Amino acid sequence: MKRACIVGWPVRHSRSPMIHRYWLAEHGITGDYLQEGVAPADFETFLRSLADRGYVGCNVTLPHKEMAFALLDEIEPAAAALGAANTIWLDGGRLHGTNSDVGGFLASLDAEQPGWAGETGHCLVLGAGGAARGIVHGLLSRGVPRVTLANRSLAKAEAIAAEFGPRIRPAALSEIAAALPSVDLLVNTTALGMKGQPPLDLDLEGLKATAIVSDIVYVPLETALIVQAAARGHRTVGGLGMLLYQAVPGFSRWFGVTPQVTPALYELVAADVRGS
Repeated sequence: MKRACIVGWPVRHSRSPMIHRYWLAEHGITGDYLQEGVAPADFETFLRSLADRGYVGCNVTLPHKEMAFALLDEIEPAAAALGAANTIWLDGGRLHGTNSDVGGFLASLDAEQPGWAGETGHCLVLGAGGAARGIVHGLLSRGVPRVTLANRSLAKAEAIAAEFGPRIRPAALSEIAAALPSVDLLVNTTALGMKGQPPLDLDLEGLKATAIVSDIVYVPLETALIVQAAARGHRTVGGLGMLLYQAVPGFSRWFGVTPQVTPALYELVAADVRGS
């Protein structure tokens, strides 16, 4: 029986076991997917002993993604571009890894707002952490010509801009209002608005009517940003789709079947989020 797991600290909140067990049952595969809470000091030992623990691979969540990347024997381009790995599998005893977060974000946009890339001349990204860095990479890979990266710490936004080139313009939070009228896609990559976190204080007044608003937060399913955008008539993309689509590559590697993100799976996980 093949087994995989998600490794994090903490990890009890993860919906990944629900997603992967749904697919295992759907495809009649004898296998399992577990949670492993592993402290940072113990992560290297855990990862190097995956096979001994009976695992064919794992997902990696906070705070281990950068450490996982550093421990890989074979690195796929998506992980190399970001310096972080969230999907790992064993092949010939060697640790292989990629990063499916960016692909999950793009696939979610593709599914919920087809053709978004062709109509996005200017994207505003809120935040300058690891998630923002990955999403900026994904936007550039789809040919978005202009990305404004707004963050409380301007220096962090400037560092990402220096890495990714002239299509990225770092901005202070005070510059957001002036940018909104030209924005075609707005993406929140911060934890603000997440359950248990402070709210995202952002007034969308001035954002063009045709703009798409996306929030990678999925607890709650509809953040205050998404609610505000929908009330103004904007097209919206919540964070749950990104979670579901980023899970596909790992399942395919570990269990030999490429699963589909279906309305039934979305509603299963959504119902769990609503009840949390």
